[in-house]
Amino acid sequence: MAHQLREVGLDFIATAPVRMVFVQEMSAPPEAVYRALADDVPGWEEWFSAVTLARSTGDGTTREIRLRGGGRFQETIIAAKEPEVYAYRVDVANAPGARAIAEEWRLTPAGTGTEVRWTFAVDGTAAFRLVTKLGRTGLGRAFRDAVRTLDRRLAARSA
Repeated sequence: MAHQLREVGLDFIATAPVRMVFVQEMSAPPEAVYRALADDVPGWEEWFSAVTLARSTGDGTTREIRLRGGGRFQETIIAAKEPEVYAYRVDVANAPGARAIAEEWRLTPAGTGTEVRWTFAVDGTAAFRLVTKLGRTGLGRAFRDAVRTLDRRLAARSA
């Protein structure tokens, strides 16, 4: 059953009770990575294996996301500064115990490529926070796999 989460802003990324930060370098330049994140929302299904549906809604400032395993989210973009940062909060989720969720993708030039820093920030019941912490290894693996797949996808497009 979906429920409304607390509205949070960018400050939540730094202050959330549970924060997980993952970093991975890729060979694609920040501008290309940013476009894949912000402009090609349906493309997430092609490179982030956990995502089964991704689409912009409304005027493009909101998104609908569905994940393997049944997760469903309605999100609002809270930062879109090309090519440095793309962030969103979850407004509605079917995750039991979730009270607030926000994610930030920070892109920094690294040689001719990009350092991608993904912060996953959450608040919720004690059980939700514990389950989230226990899922850290899987989230990290999913992030690294997604970034590698996106890098290959962007390289194939530019070839």
